[in-house]
Amino acid sequence: MKITKIVTGSAAENCYLICGDQELLIVDPGADFANLQAAITALPQKPKAILLTHTHYDHIGALDEMRATYDIPAYVSALEAPWLQEPQLNLSGLTGRPFTCEVVENYLAPGPVTLGEFTFEVRATPGHSAGSLSFIFPEFAVVGDTLFHGSIGRTDFPTGDYQTLLTSIQEQLLTLPPDLPLYPGHGPETTGAFEKQTNPFLGGRL
Repeated sequence: MKITKIVTGSAAENCYLICGDQELLIVDPGADFANLQAAITALPQKPKAILLTHTHYDHIGALDEMRATYDIPAYVSALEAPWLQEPQLNLSGLTGRPFTCEVVENYLAPGPVTLGEFTFEVRATPGHSAGSLSFIFPEFAVVGDTLFHGSIGRTDFPTGDYQTLLTSIQEQLLTLPPDLPLYPGHGPETTGAFEKQTNPFLGGRL
């Protein structure tokens, strides 16, 4: 299995293409549909589904184009599915260019999931937003805006909560194998071991 990062949009959001033998998953298609489509076209694998770690605007900007082009389903936390139609909750209303997305009715809950050739674990990691999810694969994890290299997600948006975020990180991410690569929604990848030692929000010191 291989993961490819594509940085999208003015917020420099990370979209990930997770490739198996014949299929691929698209995680958080944030913007720049043409660039994402070009990257997918260059791969031999075919898109199977879209996974959303959460529904803030910078993670969903190309969602509808992806669904329409590849005729594939999208999956999201039931807590945030309604946000796709609410610019104030998906935060596009704060940008001066509010938008909505088509309804998503495929919901992810904590536990094991199999989509085509992919089997992974969904973990609820609220704090940045109420329905934030992380996707745990054997080789790596995609953690959205919960944990960053040297930082943590913002908690000043609707349903954000600082203590909830720290609990999610401690109980859901730092309990993973310490050297498992963690791929965040912005910036470079990291590991739990590195963040435990260095992240100032987690008691570490650079």
